[in-house]
Amino acid sequence: MKNASMSNDTPDAKPVAHKPTVYRHFHRIAWLAVVLALCVIVFGAFVRLSDAGLSCPDWPTCYGRATWPQAVSDADDHVASAIRPFETHKAWREQVHRHAAAVLGALVLVLALLAARRRRFGIAQILLASGLIALGIPLYMRGMHDTAVACAVMGELILLISALRWSNDDLSRAAAFTLMLIVFQALLGMWTVTWLLKPIVVMGHLLGGMTTFSMLTWMAWRATGSPVRIAGANAMRWWLIGAVCVVGIQIALGGWVSANYAALACGNDFPTCVGQWIPPHDFKEGFVLWRGVGADYEGGVLDGASRIAIQLAHRMMALVVFLYLLWMSLKLIRTPGLWLTGVVLAVLLLAQVGLGIANVMLGLPLWTAVMHNGVAALLLFLLVGLLARLCRPTV
Repeated sequence: MKNASMSNDTPDAKPVAHKPTVYRHFHRIAWLAVVLALCVIVFGAFVRLSDAGLSCPDWPTCYGRATWPQAVSDADDHVASAIRPFETHKAWREQVHRHAAAVLGALVLVLALLAARRRRFGIAQILLASGLIALGIPLYMRGMHDTAVACAVMGELILLISALRWSNDDLSRAAAFTLMLIVFQALLGMWTVTWLLKPIVVMGHLLGGMTTFSMLTWMAWRATGSPVRIAGANAMRWWLIGAVCVVGIQIALGGWVSANYAALACGNDFPTCVGQWIPPHDFKEGFVLWRGVGADYEGGVLDGASRIAIQLAHRMMALVVFLYLLWMSLKLIRTPGLWLTGVVLAVLLLAQVGLGIANVMLGLPLWTAVMHNGVAALLLFLLVGLLARLCRPTV
């Protein structure tokens, strides 16, 4: 019923790519979660970029419905209609995204339960935390917001303490952290709506989704047990961690660009910006992370100079990412057994750069903007997957 550890690394090797002892179908469920997480990320980008992020002003329902109203008359009798008029062509996008995220959360819960079953009271701890978090939802819907938040915080603390106490031989630590993360993602999704697309929350929601996807990718590869054994694995591991970090920073900047509606701050100019190499900009104002609660951030609230600063920061970091990943791809191509990974990395990198430039020069078409998010996730998938499998050769 269980997969035995298959690590034969030398004693001084870091056992990061051995196959942990997990339930025999764990990897299949994990891969299903990876695919669904990628779909949620891409569809979430579609929802955000098509200006449908506030199309259901209540949470977790949509104008009081588990699905969404089919006509304006069906939404008029709900208090949410006083916040925002119902738009049929947008509301379904937001609510479908919520339901897909909920299914993903259920899969992550199953993974956490399977991973924790060998731990003393492991299943009980996961169920207790999940029960507290689930209790917070009806409490929130009844207006008991403080009590709902308290339940969610207690549930998250139980998951955090459990993850810190457990080792990762059976992926119980990673699974508990991932469950904790996806719960926080749900909270960010709620705040995205209730705080009217507040930029720091929108950016955090994107980062949380990418981190969840990365954690699931890591668990899926580890549970599959497909090690990549090369000499110099320890050094390569650090270079890969650096690659994940620079890509993560760039994703955060991209989220900040999107949340502040700064994608076309430079007009359709590239590589210049509004016809200049160094146009007037305001980095100080552009990177104020917290501006209070209550303002409606749909469409953005920053002036042109602030948005230009955000766009310039994204472009400058893009150059850093391009040079680092290009060097990384060449390094992988020259490494025996990893040449194909290096080629795929180079192809994804060039595609991502091309999509970024197309976003600007074509005026941010919806399909290129959504693909830009999707390719960013694929870059993480490639880098995190290799990091999960990398280990030193056997003796």
